[in-house]
Amino acid sequence: MRSRGFDESGIESVIAQLAGSGLQSDDRYTDNYIASRTERGSGPIRIRAELRERGIDESVIERQLEAYVDLWPSLLQQVHDAKYGTEPARDRKSLAKQARFLEYRGFPSELIRNFLFD
Repeated sequence: MRSRGFDESGIESVIAQLAGSGLQSDDRYTDNYIASRTERGSGPIRIRAELRERGIDESVIERQLEAYVDLWPSLLQQVHDAKYGTEPARDRKSLAKQARFLEYRGFPSELIRNFLFD
């Protein structure tokens, strides 16, 4: 709305009215956004960064991501297997390439290490 020339006080007033009537909810938006991004294979780090860029409060992001904690390992495996198959990497170069890909998708390095090396 700012980019279209609306003044700040008008924007805040409209958002407050929408939130008050239940038509605007950061929690609902965040939950839907996380669900959408996980379906596309994005990990929690990437999703968190994208939500921050969209102006969502960190406490809302953290609260909504907590619901997906048990999903990340299986999602990481799905994303990995879709790109590289189920065969383990045979050399360090392949492992490094796979790790970089998974980091780019937004998965934590500890989760990647556990997956690739266990």
